Amino acid sequence: MSKNQSSQSSGLMKLAVAGSAVLAIAAGGVFYYATITKKSAGDEKLIPIEVGAKACDPMNLTLPSGFHSFEIHNRSDRPVEWEILDGVMVVEERENIIPGLKSILRAQLMPGEYEITCGLLSNPRGKLIVTPSEHSEASAAAKPDTRAFIGMLSEYKVFLAMQSNAMLKGAEALQAAIEAGDLEAARVAYLQARAPYKRIEVTGGRFADLSAKIDPVATYLEKREDDPAFTGFHRIESGLWGANSTDGLALFASQLTADLSTLKDRLKAAKLTPDMLLRNTSSFVNQQAEGQILSGDNAYSHLDLTDISAKLDGVEKTLTLLQPLSEKPAANETKTVMAALQDLRSTLAGLSAGEVTRSYTDIDDGARKALAEKAKALSAAISKLAAAIGLE
Repeated sequence: MSKNQSSQSSGLMKLAVAGSAVLAIAAGGVFYYATITKKSAGDEKLIPIEVGAKACDPMNLTLPSGFHSFEIHNRSDRPVEWEILDGVMVVEERENIIPGLKSILRAQLMPGEYEITCGLLSNPRGKLIVTPSEHSEASAAAKPDTRAFIGMLSEYKVFLAMQSNAMLKGAEALQAAIEAGDLEAARVAYLQARAPYKRIEVTGGRFADLSAKIDPVATYLEKREDDPAFTGFHRIESGLWGANSTDGLALFASQLTADLSTLKDRLKAAKLTPDMLLRNTSSFVNQQAEGQILSGDNAYSHLDLTDISAKLDGVEKTLTLLQPLSEKPAANETKTVMAALQDLRSTLAGLSAGEVTRSYTDIDDGARKALAEKAKALSAAISKLAAAIGLE
């Protein structure tokens, strides 16, 4: 290990130790807070969104702050995604909405001006204006003292830093292997870069501008694989597994390294809050249930099981760090979350059957649906836990 690497590892360890100390002190300080009552499923009002080939209907929305449920109807002939964006940050999203079908997106929206994506990434964006209401005032008053979560957030930042380092190291190895024309070494390095990226995707994937370059799926691009915006991991995957070659991939590998370096810097500077982290985690797990788990994202390598496992590593990290803080004020909810997590882990392990690179094409629709239901159960449990400790 070099002197710089040793110094960096030492610094990260000191931060982790300091975070753990604060966490231990703060663990006794978490207690119940007032929360905003959601409408029951039977009472919820669905806001219809029609997504066509070129635009949404409506393209402009104005809503009061609070909880809202959107019914997104895909009227195009391609699978689509629908996102609510705050600048470059994804607030909420639904992916892989099948043509002709509808998907429900539930979001807690605070006052501000947002953009909405409408199907293909090249389509014009709509506008969502959220006005102040009694909900936003009550929500602000009900938030817990975030000082109790300093330790948790400090340790999570260390996790982000370590995974970012591994991600970038893998990307550099991938770039070198591609430039050398070594197909097998490139495939190994690809997985070494992708796994840590997926472990932090619950946070890193919220940067919409970078996500659109690092991990776009060809389905969401107008010209699919021939689209100039088809870059990043999946573009490289299509070469390494689809074409079984490194030819023409050097430029994409170089750009991926640069984009992952930018992501690393953004994550280092990111200001995280416990409510944001837990809400994002619940939404992320549900998104996986409705997206990759059912349909798969890796059209060329079919290594979706490794993706899903890495994503679950990141989710588990958040929940494990939160557990000392939530066990006392929300014992039942914490127990339910951890049980749902282990249930999902066990089911996933059964599908892998000891082979981490098992092709997702071997997993039938019934098994995928069963795994998706486990993920939905975990998402719902996380949401209830967040509400129980005043973080939703």
